[in-house]
Amino acid sequence: MSNPEIVEILELTAKLMELHGADPFKIKGYSIAAFYLDKYKEGELQHMTEQELTKLQGIGKSTAGKIVQIAKTGTFPELEELLRNTPLGVMEMFNIKGIGPKKIAVLWQELGIDNLHELELACLNGTVAKLKGFGGSIQQKIIDSLAFLKDQAGKLRMDKAEVIAEMIIRELKKSFEQVEVAGDIRRRAEIVDTIKILVGTDSPALLQTFIGDIEILVQDEKRSSPFVWRGNVQDVAVDIEIVAAKPERVVNELFIETSDALHLGYPTPSGSTIWRQAYYEEAENEEVIYQKAGLPYIVPEMREGANEFTWAETHSTDQLITWDDLKGILHNHSTYSDGQHTLEQMALYCRELGFEYLGIADHSQTATYAQGLKIEDVIRQHEEIAKLNARFATENPEKPFKILKGIESDILGDGSLDYPTEILASFDYIVASVHSNLTMSLEKATTRLLRAIENPYTTILGHPTGRLLLSREGYPIDHKAIIDACAEHQVVVEINASPWRLDLDWRWISYCMEKGVLLSINPDAHSKEGYFDMHYGVAVARKGGLTKDMTFNAFDLSRMEAYLQHKISKV
Repeated sequence: MSNPEIVEILELTAKLMELHGADPFKIKGYSIAAFYLDKYKEGELQHMTEQELTKLQGIGKSTAGKIVQIAKTGTFPELEELLRNTPLGVMEMFNIKGIGPKKIAVLWQELGIDNLHELELACLNGTVAKLKGFGGSIQQKIIDSLAFLKDQAGKLRMDKAEVIAEMIIRELKKSFEQVEVAGDIRRRAEIVDTIKILVGTDSPALLQTFIGDIEILVQDEKRSSPFVWRGNVQDVAVDIEIVAAKPERVVNELFIETSDALHLGYPTPSGSTIWRQAYYEEAENEEVIYQKAGLPYIVPEMREGANEFTWAETHSTDQLITWDDLKGILHNHSTYSDGQHTLEQMALYCRELGFEYLGIADHSQTATYAQGLKIEDVIRQHEEIAKLNARFATENPEKPFKILKGIESDILGDGSLDYPTEILASFDYIVASVHSNLTMSLEKATTRLLRAIENPYTTILGHPTGRLLLSREGYPIDHKAIIDACAEHQVVVEINASPWRLDLDWRWISYCMEKGVLLSINPDAHSKEGYFDMHYGVAVARKGGLTKDMTFNAFDLSRMEAYLQHKISKV
């Protein structure tokens, strides 16, 4: 049991207890324990004794005993009883935005609703709105959330899908040499509908037999064929396809199984399609397929049928951003706010990875839920940054490394930033982001962002729509108006690289580049390990055709400092 899994079980216990009207003191105990353990990164909870656990903040003797049981068995008696007494459909209601355990209890106990279908019907006929404490507004939120959940069913975020694909590939490689991931994952789609894997083999029957021995896979026999195994992983709804291909045709089939239909249907100069070229003539590599089709090579990420060939008229593949092109890591959090590692730890690891600068951007004062920095905290952090930078300068003067003083300033309801002018002026750069009052009309959200962009202290517009993939839709914005304003005021747009966000959406990258707006691939890291989320950011940046010259954090330290100084001098 990993630490996050233990925390998740404690959080579930608290929700179920609240649902069943248990003792508020006990509910609070589990909630507090989950809150503090979520931030604990010093060791593995599963290896700790009850006595060691009680020394941790927020952990009492009773809760410590439950954690020991969870570590050993994955559960504990009280939780099992709660689960037995809770219909599965009621459990699914926890995924609905806008209602918590108490309101779910009302729906269940007063209306007898124990599944999402009945809940939807009760909302559509107006029954839910009549309940005390609900009303039409909450009823509509439930309807919208149910529609969103339906649309996202059977899908996975990029990071989750990759883990499952790698697990299957490891098993297949025990018997087959040619095993390749294709489809959504190879195109680096932010949301994966189908995990598609290609296997080179002269014996499709042998492949089918081998797959049958992989315990985690469950076949859908009706949808399978002798050449394509279809099914899913136990307890994971996303579709899986394992395709058999002759070894000599693996390149061709990988190309076909990777590319979107719109890309495959793109016309060649001869009046044919790139699909026909790939299907009828074996190729030693994918570059040959494009060459013989008379078309420029397109990297797998971009094979979406989304103007990639228009992009290729003025750009080349070697211009696309890569991990190696990145020189610094902007938008990161430390223990000054809600991060898991100290400023020094974050900086040292950043330097160890070979980067030239770390931009620290802890939460601002309004973000009390994330221990946002009060003004005195800002001053204290800036003093520590000055000391660390002086130390770094002496440790390795030939290879400079620097911490840049940033903040993730909340964009308040009226579009203003979250500090007085004199404090805003003390930072090297500012990431301006919306974190509160997310339910907005397109006009309100756009106006709010435009005012923040117009603020001369705004350097980067953070996660522009506030979306959480498969969890929360972003607030609607007029993307063109926002990007045009960023061009006018020289504001960089963030590609938030967290696999939960990947916001700005890659489909708007080309418009940013057209308008001369720089993009910054930011991990929004709350721990050292979070730096590696930039791999996801690079993937979707390439998907949108982002070039290294238009990537803000591909600037080296001297160029970055010059840019930021120029920005400040214009205020």
